[in-house]
Parts: sequence; C-alpha cells; structure tokens
Amino acid sequence: MTQEDVHFVDKSAESEVGSPADSAVFVPTLSKPGLLVMDVDSTLIDEEVIDELGVVAGCGEEIAGVTARAMRGELEFCDALRARVALLEGLPISVFDTVHDKLHFTKGALELIDTLHEHGWKIGVVSGGFHEVVDMLAAEGHIDYWIANRLEVEDGHLTGKVLGEIVCKTVKLHALQAWADRLGIPMSQTVAVGDGANDIPMIQAAGLGLAFCAKPKTQLAADKAINDRDLTHVLDYLRR
Repeated sequence: MTQEDVHFVDKSAESEVGSPADSAVFVPTLSKPGLLVMDVDSTLIDEEVIDELGVVAGCGEEIAGVTARAMRGELEFCDALRARVALLEGLPISVFDTVHDKLHFTKGALELIDTLHEHGWKIGVVSGGFHEVVDMLAAEGHIDYWIANRLEVEDGHLTGKVLGEIVCKTVKLHALQAWADRLGIPMSQTVAVGDGANDIPMIQAAGLGLAFCAKPKTQLAADKAINDRDLTHVLDYLRR
C-alpha cells in the first residue's frame, strides 16, 4: 500500500508529545479480545442496497442522488431514508432476494472477519439499510452482531414505511458501546469502520476509527483513512 492509499489524520497534533492523545500509544491489539464494528453499504459490501432497490423500482437515479447527499452529511439521514423508502412502495418482498444476488462483499472483507475471529475478536455490523438483506449477509459473513432497519410489509408488498427506530448515527454509536459493554471489552480495544457521515460518532468513539473509501467529512473525523477498497488493510493498523 502506497502513501497515497492511506490518509492519516493525527488527532494528537494539538497535544503535547507523549500525552494520551498520542495515537501511536493506544492502538488495539490482536493479542487480546476485541470488537470491530463496521457499516454495511459501501463498506462491508461494494453496493448501496437502497440504490439497487431503487433501480428495480424504476427510480434509481433519484434515490442514488439522495443517498449521496445523505452520506456527505448534506441531508438529515432519517428524513432522507424515509423519503427514499417511500419511493419503494408497492415492491414485492421477493425484491430482496433479487437485490441480494447482485451484492458483493468488499475485497478482503471475509478475510478480515476470519482473521479477527482467529484472534478472539467479535464482529458487528450496523446498517442504515434493511434487515431483509443484512440478515443474509450476516449469515454468509459469519457476523456476530448486527442491527438494521425493518420495512413495513402488507400482503407481500412494501408499504413505503420504516418500522420502529431508524438506525441513525446515534443508534450506530450506541450499538458499538452496548456490544463492547456486553462483551466486557474496553473501548480502547474497539475498531469502527465506515464511509458515511452517519458513521462519524462511532468512528470517533472507538479505540481506532477508520474511514473506508469515505466521504471527506468522515475522513477528517477518523484516526486514519483507507482509500483502497481492500478491507484487509484494517489489519495494518492493529498490533500483533
């Protein structure tokens, strides 16, 4: 990996040398149990599921445009999600199988997960997408914990509404904290990986926050940014 592939944001720039903010000191290690939590769309997988659903619904460009603005932080995520989901009204639930078959795990994703499991780590995913797809991805990827949104269905078709609390940036953060607490893992032994503005709080809260091929705001908020679509690069930043 070349210097151009990785953008390093040093949060200790305004701190005294040797202070706790020195990112070289507190790096999660593979020699102890840990927790990695990552986003799904454009992180665990290459695609954005809601954009793929939009293609099937015949409004792909409109939905993709809203998605891009939401991920850049230009739109409030929950409002943007409701607006996009409303455009999916009437789609049969079989659409999830159709879209799932078009998805691809990001290069290195499964290798990263297997390697972390071998070292006693747990893996969680937090998705602003939908359980109907994330459940399948979690089973295939041997994910330990996951949360996602649920869509309302009537008579086998989507109503265009989201059920319950939307998985927003705050919910993602709370999931990271709750899973770490449940496992008895200190936050210093956690890693968060994501690409969108709604991933920023968990990225900032984790022991190591990584922006993965991310939007500018997310890259600036992270400890480090990986700009090569290979998730095994996450391992480059963990102590052995």
